[in-house]
Amino acid sequence: MTEGKGSADTDRGGAEVFRGSFTQQEPIPEAGIEAALRVMRSGRLHRYNTVEGETAEAALLEQEFAAQTGAKYCLAVASGGYALACALRAVGVAPGDRVLTNAFTLAPVPGAIASLGAEPVFVGVTEGLVIDMDDLAERAAASGARVLMLSHMRGHVCDMEALMQLCADRGITVIEDCAHTMGAAWNGRPTGRWGAMGCFSTQTYKHANSGEGGLIISDDAQAMARAVMLSGSYMLYGRHLAAPPPEAFETIRYETPNISGRMDNLRAAILRPQLGDLSRQCARWNERYRVVEEGLRATPGLTLVKRPEAEGFVASSFQFLLLDWGAEAIRAVLARCAARGVELKWFGAPEPVAFTSRYDSWRYARSAPMPATDRILHAIIDMRLPLTFSLEDCAQIARIIRAEVSAVFQGDLAAPEALRMGD
Repeated sequence: MTEGKGSADTDRGGAEVFRGSFTQQEPIPEAGIEAALRVMRSGRLHRYNTVEGETAEAALLEQEFAAQTGAKYCLAVASGGYALACALRAVGVAPGDRVLTNAFTLAPVPGAIASLGAEPVFVGVTEGLVIDMDDLAERAAASGARVLMLSHMRGHVCDMEALMQLCADRGITVIEDCAHTMGAAWNGRPTGRWGAMGCFSTQTYKHANSGEGGLIISDDAQAMARAVMLSGSYMLYGRHLAAPPPEAFETIRYETPNISGRMDNLRAAILRPQLGDLSRQCARWNERYRVVEEGLRATPGLTLVKRPEAEGFVASSFQFLLLDWGAEAIRAVLARCAARGVELKWFGAPEPVAFTSRYDSWRYARSAPMPATDRILHAIIDMRLPLTFSLEDCAQIARIIRAEVSAVFQGDLAAPEALRMGD
């Protein structure tokens, strides 16, 4: 793959302007294109439509991803959101149950909980953009919830040893939402391998791109057997290469509804070469992250998110905080950056915009105000980092953000009182 580069120029005042796209992904690798063409020429897109001696692309994908993550079992499904809901059903979540989850996450996470008729219980976020352990302990005790859907939101991984111990002490089953952490780890152990089940997304803006798609991994034979049946295997589970043994299905196959959400062979064929190249791609994302991080270091009024040494993160996006800034000043930063070609998203807007909704936007889920968390959410600025950006692009983007944050913070546009939160 070749690296793209935004065409930089200047505006009439001589200021740098970035001309690249924040939503343009790299092309599918040639090996994936060739594999997809083979599937299309065969006409056998359905994962169970094979001829004698043929192994389905979906089954091979599952086998390879299980080996790559060190999991016993893997299931390929239609989307990351389907993976989340399927995992919840597989561990026994039922209508009316309460399920703990991050207040800082994206809508598919509480959406998966609500789709089962269960009730999300939101847990606070820290300045490190990870789940607040103290708040988790309090809300677990108050709610009686026995399942936590932990969102590694925007690729930020909490202290997983501490979290798993907290949950084990309280009898809480953990499902990991790894949509933003494919290839990431805590103390060398991959995300998705800590909880009972790990759920991944292969939607276009994630670390592997099949347009839509999802993967579930687990070492729990009973939970994964339920997930396979839920996904729509009928009685064809024997064609899976990374499913539990036949005996795990003996009773489950009669008791589990079919809620079809299989991945097809076309998407699996596109994904297999990408997953084989994942570690190299992750290193490239992190190179870009570090360039932006260094460019923003010590910017007046801007707080960088500290990354713990134990966190082996994968950064396909970048976040920083404008802590205790007022809404007017934050909007000024966004507008000034946009005028220079840099697209920033804000999780603090009073109304949801695109994907930046938050816990108080989801009115199907009851919630009380969370002042400490509201302060953090109000401050979060988010930016995609596609691999089509060169390192020079990333350095330029950082210069633009630094200049505009500094200008607003130092009062070129906003009066000092406008920086105060709530003004």
